[in-house]
Amino acid sequence: MPAAPPSDPCGFLVLDKPAGLTSHGCVARVRRAYGLRRVGHGGTLDPAVTGVLPLALGAATRLLPYLEGDKAYRGSVQLGLRTSSDDLDGAVLSQSSVPPLEIADLEAALAPFRGAIQQRPPQVSAVHVEGQRAYARVRGGETLDLAARPVRIEQLDLLGWDPGSGRLELAVTCSAGTYIRALARDLGKALGCGGCLAHLRRTAALGFDLRQAVSLEQLDAEALPKLLDPLAALTHLPQQRLDPAAWPGWRCGRAFAAAELHPGGQAVAVLGPDGNLAGMARADGQGLLQPKLVFDAAG
Repeated sequence: MPAAPPSDPCGFLVLDKPAGLTSHGCVARVRRAYGLRRVGHGGTLDPAVTGVLPLALGAATRLLPYLEGDKAYRGSVQLGLRTSSDDLDGAVLSQSSVPPLEIADLEAALAPFRGAIQQRPPQVSAVHVEGQRAYARVRGGETLDLAARPVRIEQLDLLGWDPGSGRLELAVTCSAGTYIRALARDLGKALGCGGCLAHLRRTAALGFDLRQAVSLEQLDAEALPKLLDPLAALTHLPQQRLDPAAWPGWRCGRAFAAAELHPGGQAVAVLGPDGNLAGMARADGQGLLQPKLVFDAAG
């Protein structure tokens, strides 16, 4: 049996999600392992996708809105095939022969997808359409015309190309809300033969990567994986440590002077006198920090 967890866990666990399990299923497994109801995840992964799934436990669930949104993936695209879901799990819509393509042809086709682009989500997606998820409406027999949305692809590298199978390997770093399935679909369209996602693994998300990930099997080990300190997820934000005199006011939710001027709306991680995370504040742009999340509030 796993060792008894701490009475009040608070931190992050990075799971290397296996194929075939939903993100919600991963949350359920972690809840059971740690005996904790307050578990949330950042960035849903489709059941077939593996890799980095950040999970927040206890009070750390309140930090999820403050984490970095960018994500990174490695995946393969199957050219010559169009499906209803833009991956191999969907119904086949059409099959085409793949034209002779050189590396230079593929690089030229990839170039327009780098940077800020407009992307139409897959029909089978979690996008809300008139109060319902798109995938639910599609399963009900509808065909949707989803509007394109702005996304940003920071990095898009061609890692390999197999002309025999018509598959290419990609590395992608992108903003939240980017669909790699849609990228595969649109790349296939640009090449004139259609395309869909064949395989995908997320290598980084919300400031975490595979080096910090644990397997699902480790949740059944004698000793549960140690949670990551919440501060490990906030290194992209400025920090301010409170002195003992400012501590009582912080716990009562009072604004306090910033050690340096931050732009209005800037999130700042606030540390207690002991150096541990005490919560989050927002800069007013005029030299004050307003508490927004206080972990050890008075009263």
